[in-house]
Amino acid sequence: MNHTTLLEKIKTPQQLKSLDLQELPQFCDEVRQFLLESVSSSGGHFASGLGALELTVALHYVYDTPKDKLVWDVGHQAYVHKLLTARKDRLHTVKKKGGLSGFPRRAESEYDTFGVGHSSTSISAALGMALAAKRQGRDIHTIAVIGDGAMTAGMAYEALNHAGDLDTEMLVVLNDNDMSISPNVGGLNKYLARLLSGSFYSSMRENSKKILSKTPLMKDFARRAEEHTKGMIMPAATLFEEMGFVYYGPVDGHDVIELVKMLNNIKDINEPKFLHVVTQKGKGYEPAEMDPVEYHAVSVFDLKAGVKKSTKSSSPSYTQVFGEWLCDMAKEDKKLVGITPAMREGSGMVKFSKKYPEQYYDVAIAEQHAVTLAAGMACEGLKPVVAIYSTFLQRAYDQLIHDVALQNLPVVFAIDRAGLVGSDGATHSGNYDLSYLRCIPNMIVMAPADENECRQMLYTAYQLDQPAAVRYPRGKGIGIQPEKKMQALEIGKGAVLRRGNDIAILLFGSLRGEAEEAATTLDASLVNMRFVKPLDETLIADLAKTHSLLVTLEDNAVHGGAGSAVSEFLNREGIFIPVMHLGIPDEYIEHASREEQLESIKLSASGIVEQIRQYNNRNKIIPECQLSANCL
Repeated sequence: MNHTTLLEKIKTPQQLKSLDLQELPQFCDEVRQFLLESVSSSGGHFASGLGALELTVALHYVYDTPKDKLVWDVGHQAYVHKLLTARKDRLHTVKKKGGLSGFPRRAESEYDTFGVGHSSTSISAALGMALAAKRQGRDIHTIAVIGDGAMTAGMAYEALNHAGDLDTEMLVVLNDNDMSISPNVGGLNKYLARLLSGSFYSSMRENSKKILSKTPLMKDFARRAEEHTKGMIMPAATLFEEMGFVYYGPVDGHDVIELVKMLNNIKDINEPKFLHVVTQKGKGYEPAEMDPVEYHAVSVFDLKAGVKKSTKSSSPSYTQVFGEWLCDMAKEDKKLVGITPAMREGSGMVKFSKKYPEQYYDVAIAEQHAVTLAAGMACEGLKPVVAIYSTFLQRAYDQLIHDVALQNLPVVFAIDRAGLVGSDGATHSGNYDLSYLRCIPNMIVMAPADENECRQMLYTAYQLDQPAAVRYPRGKGIGIQPEKKMQALEIGKGAVLRRGNDIAILLFGSLRGEAEEAATTLDASLVNMRFVKPLDETLIADLAKTHSLLVTLEDNAVHGGAGSAVSEFLNREGIFIPVMHLGIPDEYIEHASREEQLESIKLSASGIVEQIRQYNNRNKIIPECQLSANCL
């Protein structure tokens, strides 16, 4: 006789509510097992979802989603949310072409109230929803879930400061899984949390506010006495109470029954509330509990054997090239300091942080601070290297302009994840950095075409007495081993890689493999431009004299990118030649493998050839036969 599990019966939050409260622990166990099997067989974000599992179930059990607005922060932990909201059967497609997004996405489900991917946005978004509902007279609840890591960003405190000053019903849930900002959850804390969220305490608190409203001094005294008392027994409460929130917790985030009781207790308290939930990343899978960083995001792995530790291959990734260069440079120059906004592992700085701890600064999720910190260090003679993802540098654009470039300070920006990043999709793609960097005075902007060039460009940038950026993609290049010896490149000078006829392809960045294949097919010249700013204008002018068509190629947005710089130069000099711009089109590219993404926008080798031939056929620049491999 087949036994139907609870999970098989539950497809939506409405069906979830049909379960008895005492059935929820069993349901959570079944969800955890499903999540373990699904992610291990298809890959994806892992540890965060396991840690937030009971919290996710409790929130959907208590609140009337999607009418009530549940806003996730970052979204790494949202797989259980997707599973509970009619997407269980598609969870194995997460981050794959045509499949579910790795993050909440409004276009994917009505339950995804806000699209996320970057950190520390949930409180601002939820507050905006709460204020909109209030203005429109809609009776809904808004809930922002934010992790302790995301609470290191200033934006979260800006939102808390604003929300606490407003008479608006909303709940902020802090998923505390690492910071240990409160004592361990125990019987006394559980009792106090339940007491302070109960109806008696809440009623007494509201009635006291009404009675004392006519005597402001007494009301203020009572408020401060309450905050002081809470602060003594629950130290984390003080900060949030001072910001205008009613604090509850800490609560065991893996006790689903207790979570449901707590949420039901505070659900209808009509003011800003802050619930502190303590969880463990990777809960329920011992290897992930022991090493949540390694299990943050995983590829396919065997549940029994666990994730195989990555081994260094003969061909390093661009990130590894940066990490090795940073250690080598730090050995040569004690003035070097490495700065990261909470991306030590992703940016390849683990070895550096251990080998040179006094030269290493992790500023947490605070990109604005990271850039201005570097500026301050540069003012006093240090040589800062800011390792940052392209998509995250966008958050510090004002600091980049005002604090670094305007003062012409020698800060090196090592910009990882430039261009398309594959399965993480549009929120993490670095498609705009060439466009937003090249318009800034004093900036030197470099885009390596291979691994060795990346190392030499980093060294070149470090030697300059002005701001410089080296932007490189995720993953590996064409397989060129970096030379140990470091040599500075001549600023603003490109290199001809292939001499051909009629067409010259001007390559900016990492699409060298695709460009070489396309150039061979078309018998085109291929030039590695290297520098986006300053351009090698002499080389461009010479190419314009000896070719009939210039084609710029970059893994950056076409609009305002390196190709635009070439056209601006030619127009300024009155050099008239057809110029075709190839790059990322004016659209957000859906998640898929990087190869699939390049294919979809015709930046693969065959796609580049196809686009050039179509352009030529429309404009009749070169006899069609000359672009054919069969031409005699």
